[in-house]
Amino acid sequence: MVLIAAFLGAALPVARFAAGQGETYPARPVRLIVAFPPGGSVDVVARLVAPPLSQSLAQPVVVDNRSGASGNIGTELAARAKPDGYTLLIHTIPFVANVHLYSPLPYDPLADFAPVALLSSSPSVLVVHPSVPARSVGELLQLAKSKPGTLNYSAAGAGTNPHIAGELFNMLGGVDIVAIQYKGGGPALVAVLGGEIGISYPNISEAVPHVSAGRLRALGVTGARRAPALPEVPTIAESGVAEYEFVTWHGMLAPRGTPAEIVALLNAKLRAALRSPELSARFAQMGLDVIASSPEEFSAHLKKEIEKWGKLIRERRMRVE
Repeated sequence: MVLIAAFLGAALPVARFAAGQGETYPARPVRLIVAFPPGGSVDVVARLVAPPLSQSLAQPVVVDNRSGASGNIGTELAARAKPDGYTLLIHTIPFVANVHLYSPLPYDPLADFAPVALLSSSPSVLVVHPSVPARSVGELLQLAKSKPGTLNYSAAGAGTNPHIAGELFNMLGGVDIVAIQYKGGGPALVAVLGGEIGISYPNISEAVPHVSAGRLRALGVTGARRAPALPEVPTIAESGVAEYEFVTWHGMLAPRGTPAEIVALLNAKLRAALRSPELSARFAQMGLDVIASSPEEFSAHLKKEIEKWGKLIRERRMRVE
């Protein structure tokens, strides 16, 4: 658990109102649950937004990593928390993908949460260890087709972003590269860095330092357009895998029943912070695109994502029994 203290200097004015008996919100520290280990893109986003949110609320924001079960442990913890604005959750695609992967799922992503804001999005990168004899997406496809079922890619757990990205590549590329599951994005990345696994799909914020240092070779960006952080790397779609597009998103949610005025306050504070030149620049440095949506826009996005990834999970038979 890491305490993110408020910035030095005078805190911004905060609109306060009753959040409990004899209490105005916020009157104490706010816990921000990250359902994944430190170091991944969700954790990065949480630690970027926590300081300005802390300053704006005039209360500490505590980043609490509660990883396990592809995000289900931390997500259930948030779902069961008191809906008073003092427990929040930052999540990504497994929040919606796990509906199709696990039965029973200990939470309902639509019924048990109040969307606060869609914060940002970013592509992942198809990377290989330098020992892999493929210098392009086309060469990797040829290699995979010549050795069906023998190549592996590292993923951070069932339904995590690397897993979804990898299975989408398999489906649209007509190949069979086998997922090897690790306990989090950090171990999955270490596996390909060490050559234990040849292929992976880390978020761009995780990939860029290793690609720049020559420790990994980037073959393709998963988004619809090239990434400013890796301008020379083509998209997977332009490399021959038609219609391929995978973009990670990062959103903040509160437990169902959190007062609407608290959700509105948090949304306003987050949008103001995300639109500031300082935080926008830091997001850009990490390859993250700021979105800063309304709660209603984030809610609509979640519904679309549940439908979108359900189709892939069914076709690839990814369900966890």
